[in-house]
Amino acid sequence: MNDKFKTTIKAAYLGYVVQAVVNNFVPLLFVQMQSEFGIPLGKITLLITFNFGLQLLIDMFSTPFIEKIGYRASMLISNASVILGLVLLTILPGKFMSPFAGILISVCIYAVGGGLQEVLVSPIVEACPAENKETQMSLLHSAYCWGHMAVVLLSTAFFAMAGIANWRVLAILWCVVPAADFVLFTYVPIARLEENTDENIGLKELVSQGIFWLMFLMMFAAGASEQAVSQWSSAFAEKGLGVSKTLGDLMGPMLFAFCMAVSRTIYGLKGHKLNLRVFMGISTGLCIISYLVIVFVPNPMIALLGCGLAGFSVGIFWPGTFSTASASVKGRGTLLFALLALAGDLGCSGGPTIAGSVASLCGDNMRAGIGAAVMFPLIMGLGLLIQRGRKNG
Repeated sequence: MNDKFKTTIKAAYLGYVVQAVVNNFVPLLFVQMQSEFGIPLGKITLLITFNFGLQLLIDMFSTPFIEKIGYRASMLISNASVILGLVLLTILPGKFMSPFAGILISVCIYAVGGGLQEVLVSPIVEACPAENKETQMSLLHSAYCWGHMAVVLLSTAFFAMAGIANWRVLAILWCVVPAADFVLFTYVPIARLEENTDENIGLKELVSQGIFWLMFLMMFAAGASEQAVSQWSSAFAEKGLGVSKTLGDLMGPMLFAFCMAVSRTIYGLKGHKLNLRVFMGISTGLCIISYLVIVFVPNPMIALLGCGLAGFSVGIFWPGTFSTASASVKGRGTLLFALLALAGDLGCSGGPTIAGSVASLCGDNMRAGIGAAVMFPLIMGLGLLIQRGRKNG
């Protein structure tokens, strides 16, 4: 890689840590907000819907805006939005008759930043002059997993030492991450995908390609495969092992995130020696096995280990599909990455929803929900087979 772009790559990695703060810090405060502001927990959890819903809208409609002002200005706006949202989170709940309104405004502001990060960081890394783009993309997406773990572990440590009542202090401290990323993106060199290709095409031509829709479906399956298990893992730990909510979060989602980070890091470091399609195929098989372990093995500890295996196996799905799409779809510009991010986010939303609906229909049987969700890694496997057929044909 051109040495001057190494700092750009690091700044992009930090961008995914910023998104990890956006998505995972406030949910740690839900119980505290319930007791401090007297807001029903069911109403507070709507913040998740608003956060990801707004990020979906950013995925859909931000491309013309980004193309007009450029990657650098967009990244600066993104980080500034996250900083502003976190700061307002410490102020606005006490300034409104309804504290929930203040919290919601803050969440919406930093969700704009999170959505822009997701659309921007992948094309920024893809545009950097470097070999082994697949490994760079895998390391990039591992940064989100490591960031997720850091948010949970450091926040838990802070609450243990300073008390959760001082959460406003921690919110300000987490502003250091987007602030550092803001500074980096004021000066790092940024290449444009359009500078590296003659395939600058519009939406109509992009969506007219069959390979685009195959990649879109695989991205949906990637997000759904990931979140269908991730959202259940805490409940498995709590109900199956009889541990507390805190310990359940550490044993469930943390185990899942750790295993996913390890998978992405391994491919990021050794991927130049591996075949991406083969690695994704093996991972698909492991993912299906992990789902079956969760569904059919009655021992809760083994089922929890199945959640960890699921995290490891889905690790390559998202970055691998990004890299495959960039290499195979005509028109690998910002619009392509925005639409792929949209597909992934739809999967992240749809996977847990389908699993939860089936579980509810089966008398709140979580294993039945995961059993239904096995369709998602199967879709990923089917997509890989179709892609292989296209290559061979």
